[in-house]
Formats: sequence, C-alpha cells, structure tokens
Amino acid sequence: MLLKIEDLCAKAGDKEIIKNFNLTVNEGEVHAIMGPNGAGKSTLSYVLTGKPGYEVTSGHIWFKGKDLLKMSVEERAREGLFLIMQYPVEIPGVPVTSFLKHAVNANRQYHGEPELDTMEFIKLLREEAKKLGIDPEMLKRPVNVGFSGGEKKRLEALQMTVLKPSLAILDEADSGLDIDAVKVVSKGVNELMNENRALLIITHYQKLLTYIQPHFVHIFADGHIVKSGDKSLSEEIEQNGYSAYTREKL
Repeated sequence: MLLKIEDLCAKAGDKEIIKNFNLTVNEGEVHAIMGPNGAGKSTLSYVLTGKPGYEVTSGHIWFKGKDLLKMSVEERAREGLFLIMQYPVEIPGVPVTSFLKHAVNANRQYHGEPELDTMEFIKLLREEAKKLGIDPEMLKRPVNVGFSGGEKKRLEALQMTVLKPSLAILDEADSGLDIDAVKVVSKGVNELMNENRALLIITHYQKLLTYIQPHFVHIFADGHIVKSGDKSLSEEIEQNGYSAYTREKL
C-alpha cells in the first residue's frame, strides 16, 4: 500500500470542502479522479502536498506507512510525492537547470545516495528533455518565466521524470494543451510508471485518459467519491456528464 486516506475532512477558511473522503492507492496503480467544477478535486491535491491555507479537521493520510499529515511540505516531496500543478508558478531569476539540479540532489541526499555532479546531471536532463520535445535553450531560462501553457506543462513533466516520484499527482495536467502536447506529456508519464510507482490523475474530461490508461476511475462530488469503476466509467461520463451521479448522491 502506497497511499491510504481514511475519513478525510478538510476545509479552506470556514468552508468544508473534503468530506469523509476514502481512497487506497497501491504501487503500480493508476487512479483517475473525475468530477464537476467545485467538487474539491484540486483541494485534495493541495491537502496531500501540504499547501498552506487548507486545514485537515479529521481523518488520516498514510504514505508509505507514515503519517503524511505530520510531514512538512519538503518531507512529503522527498518521500516521493509530486504534483503537476494546474497553474505552474513562475520563479524569476532561477534557471531551470539550476532549479532541477538542486531538487534532484536534495532528494538523493535525503535517501543517502551520492549527489550527481554537473556533467552527470546535464546529461540526464538533456536526455529526458529530448523525450519531451523540450528545446535545450528552454533549460537555460528562468523557471516558467515567459513560457506558454504547453511549455509549462512540459516542464512539469520534465521535473517529474528527473525526480522519479513514488506517487505523482496530475492536477488537470491536460489543461491548456493541444493534442500533440497532451500526447508528449502522457508519453513521459507512461515511461515513468513501473510496479513501484503510482499515479493519481485529477481531471474533468476523458481526453487525458485516452493516453494514460487508468486501472480505477472515481467520480468525485460534494467532497467525496460517489462512485468507482474501471476505464469504462470515464467513457460514460464523457457521454452523459456528471448530473446523474451527483443527483443520486448529493
């Protein structure tokens, strides 16, 4: 078991958003969480990664058998939790290469592994960037500064492939991408997957799931999962929308 969420409740300000949420994710599994706007999907990703402004009021989250809620944001990342954000932030003055080199070596140090020297890291970075169709000149630029939406998402995928997280959370990873960029990002995600890693895909639409095949699909509404199934459930949603499920459970 990689991730176990038990009876989780969380709020932002005075508004309760996550309500008695339960989910178990094992190594090697791909889970998709789908739901209408305002259901709380992105809030779930923020709670898992420790974003400030969200308060867990009850419940438990276990990651690799450890109490995730007792970990700092940095500890969660170094334990292998990674988030591809819906709206990646800009970091002026910090080149992509320097940013990722420090991140990779911080992780390696945390796990008792030798750090990569500059030449080793550059070789790794260029190999992974090439797979994602990233221009080498882009690696010299400040993180996300002046990047298009597609470039930002490709850079998020690059971060994921060099950090090699145990659990990657994709929060609307296809938002703002054309079909070619979706295919490239999906290819990077699929190449990362193995029997020791897992994916949690948060999305409105079935499009991304055409390229990243989920083992489980969950419909998320009113702060919790109202129905679970296999890939066919996402196809039903694409055809019929969410109204039948939300009316049934709300």
